[in-house]
Amino acid sequence: MGMSAGGGGSSLNNEINVTPMIDVLLVLLIIFMMIIPMSRKAIDTQLPDPNPQPAQPNVNPDQIVLEILPDDKYAINKEPVEKTELFNRLKTIYDPRPEKIIFVKGDTMTIYANVIWAMDQARGAGVTVIGDAPK
Repeated sequence: MGMSAGGGGSSLNNEINVTPMIDVLLVLLIIFMMIIPMSRKAIDTQLPDPNPQPAQPNVNPDQIVLEILPDDKYAINKEPVEKTELFNRLKTIYDPRPEKIIFVKGDTMTIYANVIWAMDQARGAGVTVIGDAPK
């Protein structure tokens, strides 16, 4: 509120001074203009090639595929392995290897807990990278 300085009588002026409000509004506008571009997040992704090359028939013999079959049955590279011997067999395979990579392939009829248990056994046997086998 302001007071008028002229004249004989003193009276109050009821007009609102909007200049400080405009200043605050402009400062907020500048702040938001600076913050919005900085707040954008990007996620790096790798998408599959839209024109994939035909699959090559020869399979890399160094790859180990652990299959989890229904009824607590397991196979390493199509070779059946008992549940009690899975850890020891994986340990024997991965001790001399420098690359400790395994692909896990779960059957559609198996229990999810069996897949996780097999992955835990592989991790305990020294596997550092566990991959999902493609369908």
